[in-house]
Amino acid sequence: MRRTNKISLKVIIVAALFSLLFLGLQAEARSVVPIEGRKFDVSVSMKDNLKEFAGKNVFVHLRSGKTLEGYVKAVGNDFVHLEKLAGRDFYDAFIRIEDISAMEAKFRDMK
Repeated sequence: MRRTNKISLKVIIVAALFSLLFLGLQAEARSVVPIEGRKFDVSVSMKDNLKEFAGKNVFVHLRSGKTLEGYVKAVGNDFVHLEKLAGRDFYDAFIRIEDISAMEAKFRDMK
């Protein structure tokens, strides 16, 4: 019985070492890099910031507490059109800009 426990323990240790080695090699090969041209400008309006993300995926937080994720299709004077809403196939949203309390966008990626 003890021999079986020693063999099992050795197998577990070897598997753990290989796992750590594999994860370590992957971590070295990939790094976080900034996405070029992405930035928020705190000196301009929400509308102007939304325009900078035309064609990009964003999360829009509304004053009501609801959050929508989609691609910025168009930004007008008072409204923004988000297309391809996440979790809702074939849906878009037409949102009043003054109802937006916050916006999130991806600024870094793995390379």
